Amino acid sequence: MKTLETQYKRIQDLPLFFSVETLAQIMGIGLANAYDLCHQKGFPAIFINRRIVISRDAFESWLLNNSSKK
Repeated sequence: MKTLETQYKRIQDLPLFFSVETLAQIMGIGLANAYDLCHQKGFPAIFINRRIVISRDAFESWLLNNSSKK
């Protein structure tokens, strides 16, 4: 099984929709923090019944718009 680091080298390599678990690995945060992030206003999480998925393209836009520019 490939690790996330070797499987996804660029955001474009991610699947079109990915899980909260993948989000946690991408961001280098714990699973609880990833779930908290998904519930924050403005974060591009999609809630389908009890499942949460994140759109790769919306995540990339969110990341670019919310990263600090110093």
